[in-house]
Amino acid sequence: MSDEHKQPPAGGGEGGRPQRPRMMVDLDPSGQVTQKPADRAQRQYLNYAFYKLDPAFRRLSQSEQAELKQEFTAAVEGWLDAPAEAGRILRTYSTVGTRAETDFMLWRMAFDLRDFNDAQARLNRTRLAGYLTQPYNFISMQKRSQYVNRVEGSGHGLELLPGEGTYLFVYPFVKTRAWYDLSPHARQGMMDEHIYASGPFKGVRLNTSYSYGIDDQEFIVAFDSDYPQEFVDLVGRLRYTEASLYTHRDTPMFTCVKKDLAGLLGDLA
Repeated sequence: MSDEHKQPPAGGGEGGRPQRPRMMVDLDPSGQVTQKPADRAQRQYLNYAFYKLDPAFRRLSQSEQAELKQEFTAAVEGWLDAPAEAGRILRTYSTVGTRAETDFMLWRMAFDLRDFNDAQARLNRTRLAGYLTQPYNFISMQKRSQYVNRVEGSGHGLELLPGEGTYLFVYPFVKTRAWYDLSPHARQGMMDEHIYASGPFKGVRLNTSYSYGIDDQEFIVAFDSDYPQEFVDLVGRLRYTEASLYTHRDTPMFTCVKKDLAGLLGDLA
């Protein structure tokens, strides 16, 4: 799965079945033929930062744990104290019990990539950071999808509604090089099928972002939902689509439970 999963507005077909969307194909998606100019428009950056607690923290007294948690909370929340035009957004999740090598995740969004440097620097200056490691850290950015934007009435593909659901399912994603060697019509046809197959799963919202050149993966996909069972069925159905043959890597996968900072830190000790 990839950038390429956003669902178009539902349309009713015969028997209530979703209609296949009408598509137009971008014959030069890379821009190399028409020499499309560089796009320096402001974009939103995303950071998925996963942390693991050292068990030594749990051997501290309750009062010391509480003091360190309070200091850490102030550092996390202090990052949000910025001008509105910075576009800083934070969502917090626990992975206690759902992923062995991580305990929580901070999902940050900003218009300046350097803001993530500032966010982590603030945490590094807390005493609790001395008990934390960071097994995974992903960065990406928003941009328009060349596939979904061809769906009539789909908008610009830049809408982001982070953290609306109880759960967030996150993973890095890499396509095979053979995918990029396909013709634009072939790729669009596969994505038409992909989008059509996703149509009935209305309880799953996708936030996809791009990592070309700024991180190891090509995309970060984050499925927001209140219904894990619906997400499992969606992923299972997409395994039967032709586009899935061009998946090179889509792990590790993280099941994140939305919690406020107090709840997240309460899960740690």
